[in-house]
Amino acid sequence: MNEALIRMEGIEKHFPGVHALHECSLELAAGEVHALVGENGAGKSTLMKIVTGVYQKDAGRIVVKGREVDIPNTRAAQQLGISMIHQELNLMPDLTVAQNMYIGREPRKGAGLFLDDRKLNQDAERLLREMNLQLDPRTKVSELTVAKQQMVEIAKALSFQSDVLIMDEPTAALTNAEIEELFRIIEELRGRGVGIVYISHRMEELKRITDRITVMRDGRYIDTVKTSDITIDQIISMMVGRELYVVSQEKATPVSDNKVLEVVDLNRGSAVKDVSFHLAKGEILGFAGLMGAGRTEVARAIFGADPIDSGFIRIHGQKVDIRAPHDAVKHGIGYLSEDRKRYGLMVEMDVKTNIAVASYKQARRLFGFMHDVKMAKTAEHFVGALQIKTPSIHQHVKFLSGGNQQKVVISKWLHRDCDILIFDEPTRGIDVGAKTEIYKLLDELAAQGKSIIMISSELPEVLRMSHRIVVMCEGRITGELTRQEATQETIMKFATMRIS
Repeated sequence: MNEALIRMEGIEKHFPGVHALHECSLELAAGEVHALVGENGAGKSTLMKIVTGVYQKDAGRIVVKGREVDIPNTRAAQQLGISMIHQELNLMPDLTVAQNMYIGREPRKGAGLFLDDRKLNQDAERLLREMNLQLDPRTKVSELTVAKQQMVEIAKALSFQSDVLIMDEPTAALTNAEIEELFRIIEELRGRGVGIVYISHRMEELKRITDRITVMRDGRYIDTVKTSDITIDQIISMMVGRELYVVSQEKATPVSDNKVLEVVDLNRGSAVKDVSFHLAKGEILGFAGLMGAGRTEVARAIFGADPIDSGFIRIHGQKVDIRAPHDAVKHGIGYLSEDRKRYGLMVEMDVKTNIAVASYKQARRLFGFMHDVKMAKTAEHFVGALQIKTPSIHQHVKFLSGGNQQKVVISKWLHRDCDILIFDEPTRGIDVGAKTEIYKLLDELAAQGKSIIMISSELPEVLRMSHRIVVMCEGRITGELTRQEATQETIMKFATMRIS
């Protein structure tokens, strides 16, 4: 093993009412890709925010290249050669690649009075060339794909002469081809001696690109192991420390012929073309397809979030007019967006308010005042029923982990008692333990007679959870498969079946 770039020992961190980190440790060597894994809420982000200067440790020591240091802020971390690439990219879309890379550090001329755009672009071009990236530094970031924007973030981090890169869920929004490009960059950085802390919930990635894995659970350090010496099942067992829910492999097609929802000849521009399908009572209907296939657009059209050009919807056999989300809710439809923070939650408000928001009429008293005790009882019920990890129902949702935020959104629609639930990427960005809890919840809802549309880009998830699977390509339904007929190969065949 090469020299240690960073060594964290006995790190402690407290927040009001929460002991976030208990004597946590991490060591990163030069030229190493080191995975940091754990369930949401395990303390991974807190530990990384300490080493990048966002938070300050309460106890313990940090050693960088053999020297014990304090890291009071992010600038101090950058000066030590430590940079973090966040899951939610921090780029300014209306600025160019070069401007984003060197913002706040732009080269100047004329006694420092003017920006030197020529040198700025030359410096950016040289660094991009060293990374073998075919990017024009004068291109606006808004014109780049998510993958290319991520490469800009990496280049920006390296422009600080970073020896340590922390990557938080770097492949969450990337296609397979883009993931391959990212892995190529990681291999190049490894060869140059850069140490990489790689945070991901995708277990198969860890086996492919990491050297060692550090596991955290409930704010505690569990162990560090060589990737080649451990199986994925062993990693998961260390992460969760409990028995996971196992989805039945014998999930049969629902016997119910009761068509709860029928969508007929739905059209919306080029995104949705002649889409027709039905959803039965107690069924989980999976929607599969590649990015841009039109699955989310169909969901938003059903929910009234986007207007339709033609077609109609029947609920319980009756044709309905859904022009806005409140119409859909009135007809018993709940929608969990793939972007829960933007469309599903009020992150600056507490758990209690977020659970009650879709059912305010039930909690309203005379003159518009809210029945706070009733709201609190409801929130406490769902926190217990869905095992939402939160210090209290008064905790702001922004402080919850991704999996627990997702449970809050689900609670909102269960409180509304919706018969039809549309889950768009329900497990995106949440850990394996939280995933299995969501799977268990979906199965329980279906068993209670709820009807579920589940959109997912993870084929194993679609195959595991669905009674039937609808496959889309370029806005059209190209295939419909029973659970027994469906394989990853057949789904991909329909997902790439272009219809002129």
